[in-house]
Amino acid sequence: MVGIIFFLYGTIFGSFFNVVGLRIPVGQSIVRPRSSCPTCGHELTAKELIPVLSYVIQGGKCRQCQAGISLFYPIMELLTGLLFLVTYIHFGFSPNLIIGLTLCSLFIIITVSDLKYMIISDRVLLFFASVLFIERLIFPLTPWWSPFLGAVVGFLLLLFISVVSRGGMGGGDIKLYAVIGLALGVKLTLLSFFLATLVGTVVGAIGMIIGMVHKGKPMPFGPFIAIGSLLAFFYGNELILWYLDLFL
Repeated sequence: MVGIIFFLYGTIFGSFFNVVGLRIPVGQSIVRPRSSCPTCGHELTAKELIPVLSYVIQGGKCRQCQAGISLFYPIMELLTGLLFLVTYIHFGFSPNLIIGLTLCSLFIIITVSDLKYMIISDRVLLFFASVLFIERLIFPLTPWWSPFLGAVVGFLLLLFISVVSRGGMGGGDIKLYAVIGLALGVKLTLLSFFLATLVGTVVGAIGMIIGMVHKGKPMPFGPFIAIGSLLAFFYGNELILWYLDLFL
């Protein structure tokens, strides 16, 4: 029952994170105007805003004009619910549950904005940096300075790559890794970048083979950072031990 509650709350938050990710990067309020159909402008009622379920009941169409609604919205709601559920199952009621839910929230928002606009908002990053800074003061890592050094290392690593590659990394990605460093600490921040690069390379290669990704065309890196960082947060220590046992 507790897991179901986490999942349901996750879908509700996922609906809100869709709004944040779509509006904040373009300077819009997350409060007004109310959500509406992008085709006819119909203001959505409470029944039309039930996460995932409303999309299914309405057949993926606006009740007013019958225009199709992007599958992107329910997917992100469902993904948030699943991430909240997995975080609870993995960590239970522990400090890492709080950190994990914060990270999942951040990554859903930046994934939405990066896929839509290829922008990671400074306002979003500043908010989550403040939250994670406070959380790490309350729930410190060992050693205590690891999150703060992790923020510096994450920022400088991406900045160095951006300079060497002449803009291969966006400013949003650079600042995002400073925020990630606060959550993961030095060791897992470095691992998360390796995993993000690995996943991004594999997906990019497959995309080029099937014609969805074109050489020289920029590709949002935020979703891969999210995947790599969550893998590092959930399984980083196990992956490091596995690597050391395998090669040393």
